[in-house]
This record gives sequence, structure tokens and C-alpha cells, in this order.
Amino acid sequence: MDDLEFVHKFVKGDIQAREEFLKRYSRLIYNYIYHVLTVKGLKDYLTYVDDIFQGFVLFVIEDDCKRLKSFKARNNCTFATWIRQLTINFTRDYLRKIKPLFSIDAEINDEQSLKDILADNSLPVRESLSIEERLRVLDYCIDLLTRDEKYFLELNFNQGVSLEVLRDYFKVSRGAIDMQKNRIIKKLKECFKGKGFLS
Repeated sequence: MDDLEFVHKFVKGDIQAREEFLKRYSRLIYNYIYHVLTVKGLKDYLTYVDDIFQGFVLFVIEDDCKRLKSFKARNNCTFATWIRQLTINFTRDYLRKIKPLFSIDAEINDEQSLKDILADNSLPVRESLSIEERLRVLDYCIDLLTRDEKYFLELNFNQGVSLEVLRDYFKVSRGAIDMQKNRIIKKLKECFKGKGFLS
């Protein structure tokens, strides 16, 4: 099967093609992510390799595989070469956007910040807590989440991946994705309350 046929099957949702994609190209993608980080002298960022890889896979399939559909094998370009360049560009973009893992004031899709979501409007936030204390509590509470919950939080809140894209990626209903988001927010609220963030 040539590269174009392979990509066509992947785009159409062929399960074998999708499994083959991961089997065939995971190592190549990981290697180029690692290469970009080491060439740029960012060895401290090597802990981000898995996050960048997972973000890249979502990037490739989002918007009904829009990026994959753009592969045309022009000028004898192989799919491996094309994926290599896409990986390098994605990794550079990811590094440009990287901030402290979570900002309590960063806006998310609907122009709310994590602080807004965690705030209990019926109970005022304790004025005496400094921004540093709030961030420390936020970091502590995020550390208590499971790996999957942290991954969801990173994708939805930090990278702005929509719930629709996440629903397609995780192959679950929209209701299940909404429940997962609500469960994470509830856990964070309870943790914040337990640490005195909410009065």
C-alpha cells in the first residue's frame, strides 16, 4: 500500500490504518521531538516529550484529519518525510506557547479563567491569600489529580483543545466528556476549599 492510500484509509477512520500509523511512526515522531528539544538546548523540557507527542497526535486528527488530508506526496515526498517536518514545526510551536504549566488567570475557550471556574460566587475568595499562595494551592491540587485527569486538563484548558475534538479522540459521548470535565473541576474545587482557598 503506497503512502497516499495509507493516508486515505486513516482519514476514512480505518482502525487498522490508525493502529499502523502509531506502530510505524511513533518512534520517528518521538525522535524528532527529542531532537528539537536537544538541538535547542532544552534538556530541562525532556519531561514534556510525552505531552508533545500526545498533543501532536491530536493535532494530526483534529478537524476531521484536516492536516492529513493536506498530504499529497508531491515531488516524491514520502509520508515519513512529511510527518517529520510536521513534527518539527509542531514541537517548535508548542515550545513557543509553553508557559508555566497552568496559570490560574489564563483564559480558556469561553473567556473564563481557571480562577473564575474555581471561584464560589456565593462565598468570597479570602483576600489575604497572595497570588503566590493561590498558585501554590493550584499546583498542589493539580498534583492530586490522576495522570489522565492532568492530561485532560492540559489539553482542554492549557492547549484549548475543544470538547468535541476530545470526544472524537477518546471515542466517547459528548456527555461522558462533559462529565469528566465537571468531575475534574469538582475535585479541584474541593481541594481548594480544603486548603482554605474558598471561605
